[in-house]
Amino acid sequence: MNKINIAIDGPAAAGKSTIAKLVAQHFNMIYVDTGAMYRAITLFYIQENSEDFDELVKKINLEIILKDGQRVNLNGEDVTERIRENDVTEKVSYVASKEPVRTFLVEEQQKLANQKNVVMDGRDVGTTVLPDAELKIYMIASVEERANRRFKDNELRGIKSDIESLKTDIERRDQYDMNREISPLVKAEDAISIDTTGLSIDEVTNKIIELANVKLTK
Repeated sequence: MNKINIAIDGPAAAGKSTIAKLVAQHFNMIYVDTGAMYRAITLFYIQENSEDFDELVKKINLEIILKDGQRVNLNGEDVTERIRENDVTEKVSYVASKEPVRTFLVEEQQKLANQKNVVMDGRDVGTTVLPDAELKIYMIASVEERANRRFKDNELRGIKSDIESLKTDIERRDQYDMNREISPLVKAEDAISIDTTGLSIDEVTNKIIELANVKLTK
């Protein structure tokens, strides 16, 4: 069978990470969560309290451990859980819009995908990071559905939140991500759209597996 890269893009809380992990597990491929990488830099931005992004990225030692899931080490510290907290979530779209941050992380992400056999999810994977990916998926879902998913996820992580605030935050992030100057959130021309509203995790996963099987056996 051929080796392929699978790019999964879409707005916040569309279910990208959950689905991407399952697709990667099915094919024994490597899963790369680009959002976690941006969250790690956002955490460092909060810690440093500096708007000099050129200098911030120079101080960062970011290690992505692709074994038994994805762990994120920031300057020697495992921050995998910390980067999911509300203060990081509120600022990640802003930090991700900065050119030094995107340049730094796109290079890191492309290195991870060099040998193919990667499932990568994010906002600009199919358009900027892996424009030659053999399969591109663009996942969407209603704001209400995404807010409910984020609420349940926060509950599991012990993070306090409420549905209305989450809706507001998701709408704000959509506007920011879609209208930013550098690598805005857009559907790649050759991406296949999947609206996950009302669909189960298994239904979405199976759809992508079917599409990937076609690419793998060509």
